[in-house]
Amino acid sequence: MRRNKYLMPLIYIGVMYFTVGFTLGVNSYLVPLLQSALHVSAGQSYLVLAANFAAFLLFAYPTSLLIRKIGYKRTMSLAFLCYAIGFVLFVPSASLRSLPLFLAASFVCGTANATLQSAINPYVTILGPIDSAARRMSIMGICNAFAWPTAPIVLAWVIGKPLGQVALTDISKPFLMIAAVSVVLSLVMLKAPLEEIKAVGEDEESVADCPYAAGKTSIWQFPHLILGGLTLFLYVGVETVADATTVDYAASLGLPNPDRYAVLPSIGMVTGYVCGILLIPRRLSQNKALRICSFVAILGSLLVIFAPARLSIYCVMFISLGCSLMYPSIWPLAIVDLGRFTKTGSSVLVSGIVGGAVIPTLFGFMKDAWGNQNAYWICLPCFLAVMLYAFWGCKIRTR
Repeated sequence: MRRNKYLMPLIYIGVMYFTVGFTLGVNSYLVPLLQSALHVSAGQSYLVLAANFAAFLLFAYPTSLLIRKIGYKRTMSLAFLCYAIGFVLFVPSASLRSLPLFLAASFVCGTANATLQSAINPYVTILGPIDSAARRMSIMGICNAFAWPTAPIVLAWVIGKPLGQVALTDISKPFLMIAAVSVVLSLVMLKAPLEEIKAVGEDEESVADCPYAAGKTSIWQFPHLILGGLTLFLYVGVETVADATTVDYAASLGLPNPDRYAVLPSIGMVTGYVCGILLIPRRLSQNKALRICSFVAILGSLLVIFAPARLSIYCVMFISLGCSLMYPSIWPLAIVDLGRFTKTGSSVLVSGIVGGAVIPTLFGFMKDAWGNQNAYWICLPCFLAVMLYAFWGCKIRTR
């Protein structure tokens, strides 16, 4: 009976995680397209990702206030309307061949993404027991991981041309279709059977149930949260590099049908998510999962850097395998015991997703300077920081 209680909400939330992955996966198609169609550098084309993720920094906290005002469900519905507006804006961007307009459209989609993730991430975390949150987020992660490669494959199928022959105006039809689907999903979410839930200690009546947060007066008094936000910043950045650069990497190597290589990171991600579903929390704690994944990601980064170029692109799967359980583990480890600060704490973590704007942009300029393969050096220090949080940072609250 308890599982049935969570099943329907998880189905709806799973659709939203798929939407997040799909809209981000669109960037995997846009980055190489803009390089060829607008004749811009890799660094400039990766600004599309930067514009998308920059919205997380600006809208994470306002969205937490919005959730308090109108609730989780209506916030999710509003996010889909933002998606519709953003994808409609890509049409004049393509017609005018304007990179600034592409960045503006991407920013609007990023606003939708930030709004949606501010709602769905804490919702999944507090939907059930906190020690099994990584398991639920792993299930949601599979929905997200399948969506990333689906986007460039669907776009290639609808447009019906190889990436090298696509004109900017060819994206108008599929993007208008995505906008129409977003409007439908907005209406569906208004009728979705999702209850307004709260974390332990979030109500004034239940403050005593969360003694760690009871005496706190500011979000800055939770060091495990602040360090979790910084760790999430670095992790999201390098996961975005792994997810969003394989098509560009394959194109730079002159491999045929580069859009097909978008599936490689998802293979690693889904493999890790399945392990999380099977092992957490019975055989593997969220903390141990994060430690193991940080080691795998470091090893994967070194393989991508030092393996022969045409083989190294397949090693990106190991980076994604390491990334797979990082998000599901960091989130509950950072948000635990926040009590009445849960929504505000969630906004801190969501703002950390802006790492997806910074790290891939740096990757793009490193590619321009030192080549595609050497640009993956940026992953190494980021994963070392994740390992530090796994072994030390997440435990500060218990000392």
